[in-house]
Amino acid sequence: MQSIMIQPIRESDMEAWLPLWKAYQRFYEIDIPETVSLQTWARLLDPDEPMHAFLAWRGDQVLGFAHSVYQRSTWTSADNCYLQDLFVVKAARGYGVGRALIEQVYAHAKRKQATRVHWLTHETNHAGRQLYDRVAQRSGFIQYRKALA
Repeated sequence: MQSIMIQPIRESDMEAWLPLWKAYQRFYEIDIPETVSLQTWARLLDPDEPMHAFLAWRGDQVLGFAHSVYQRSTWTSADNCYLQDLFVVKAARGYGVGRALIEQVYAHAKRKQATRVHWLTHETNHAGRQLYDRVAQRSGFIQYRKALA
């Protein structure tokens, strides 16, 4: 079996990324407009944006992605890294792909001198939470939100 390679996205990766992005939306039962998805893709590729993306590959097969956003903090002078999206295709779950993507985000955040990496997941994401409990600590914070549009 080939090893997993984690690489930053490239412009030529859109054809591989887009089906995963749509599968991620189905998993969370959301429908992001195509215009927003195209804007997200452009931002992920723009070196002036605080957004980054990595793809997990085994040979020529894409297995998952991680998207992160660097954001200012009122608690530290350095940025924090928000792991906004993490997705692994169902057939590749349980084989270390998610962990490898998270570790890549950790390494990238260290290089950018971020103070921490943090993320959210839905309480029903039991499989994901099993991994997250092994690679990070739960903060105890509860998210509240109000939609404005």
